[in-house]
Amino acid sequence: MLTTEQWQMHEITLAGTQTGNPFTDVFLKAVFRHDVGYIETDGFYVGGGVYKIRFMPTVPGKWTYRTQSGDPALDGKTGEILCGPATGNNRGPVRVKGKYYFAHADGTRHISIGTTCYAWIYQTGDLIEKTFSELEKYGFNKIRMCVFPKHYDYNLKEPEHFPFIKDADGGFDFTRLDPVFFNKLDRIISRLSDSDIQADLILFHPYDRWGFASMPPDADDRYLRYMAARYSAYKNVWWSFANEYDLMTNMGGASNPCHKDIWDWERFAKIICAHDPYGHLRSIHNCGTFYDHTKPWVTHCSVQGAGTDNADKTRRTYGKPVVYDECEYEGNIQHNWGNISGQEMTKRFWLGAVYGGFVGHGETYLGHDGILWWSHGGKLHGESPERIRFMKKILEEVPEDIELYPQNDAYSIHYFDIHRPSFVNFSKPDGKYTADIIDTWNMTVDRLPETFTGDFTVKLPGREHMAIRLIKL
Repeated sequence: MLTTEQWQMHEITLAGTQTGNPFTDVFLKAVFRHDVGYIETDGFYVGGGVYKIRFMPTVPGKWTYRTQSGDPALDGKTGEILCGPATGNNRGPVRVKGKYYFAHADGTRHISIGTTCYAWIYQTGDLIEKTFSELEKYGFNKIRMCVFPKHYDYNLKEPEHFPFIKDADGGFDFTRLDPVFFNKLDRIISRLSDSDIQADLILFHPYDRWGFASMPPDADDRYLRYMAARYSAYKNVWWSFANEYDLMTNMGGASNPCHKDIWDWERFAKIICAHDPYGHLRSIHNCGTFYDHTKPWVTHCSVQGAGTDNADKTRRTYGKPVVYDECEYEGNIQHNWGNISGQEMTKRFWLGAVYGGFVGHGETYLGHDGILWWSHGGKLHGESPERIRFMKKILEEVPEDIELYPQNDAYSIHYFDIHRPSFVNFSKPDGKYTADIIDTWNMTVDRLPETFTGDFTVKLPGREHMAIRLIKL
């Protein structure tokens, strides 16, 4: 009997046909059964006559499985899996908690503190190692990343491998996936999972010179089914259907048309929902126009915008958690979205947090051998990551049953942004409070020696980016 643990990806490897095109010609799935129910999942081809089925047990206990396939070598295979309880930092997939927040499957709160490295999976091993090191150093627990390569400023090199194999004419055969590429992606997602970092997989984007953004519908659908079969069993996967979906309309011009309309996105959502039996988080990201996030398949709003203090307005509009995955980037490139200061980035994180949302980081600094974190990963050079890590620690101290917005009488954080009051008046007649002075830029927390009740005044140093934390005794 094979053994694994709850929410850990378990893999079954089978040998089958190599004739024809196994990516398109061979059907494979398995049904996993437990006393509490069953899970049906698709298998996939990895090359060399090898097929795999990946499974994430959702409850401990004994699971049995049986395969179904048109290939006799793959059909009717059975087995048992003994699943133990989750251990270590394995807290299961992230779900929506209540209405506006996130929690792992075991109920532990998830405070999303993400970053963006669009094309880091296409980089060299050394650069990937540096990226992992920086993610862990600064405590980022989510990374947005493209599956397809990206063609854009500062990211013009030709990748070594692609999701699809090239044909004899040098174009891409959209019916045959490249095992080398996907094996590398497997290793990256597995390592992120081991580090308790969510892999926010961007399935489509408009910045393309290879034709991936303009594949025919049958190729789009086949690619999505393959992604769901291969990656749904990872506990740390999120699905982002697009980066800047609203730019994917004839983005490439006549020579490389990229056209996706609303019905395409709805069709893509049906495919992922149907082929991801675990219901991972799903979003779609905008450039200018928000998608209709009230759609039932959208689990949370992934939005672009500098006004992170609008988090509560946005979440009330759509009735879902709001993640500002792109609030512009700390850096110094020529584009206005890529040259805000570290202080401004830090401010936007705090505004998002105190208004009930989550904010994502990004960095676009030139002058480091052409390696920009936003695209390549590597090393961080900005001033905000250390301050974001400090903010994350502050947020982790908030009791799990407390929401920062609207402000709670028992525990509240009052952030003053660029304003510099020398004192703030409060009225708290129903109890005694401690007061902490938080300097969000200099990363200090000073507990005032006295306790407060009734009408009282808390003095501040008259600097920008200060906050007061009140905790009821």
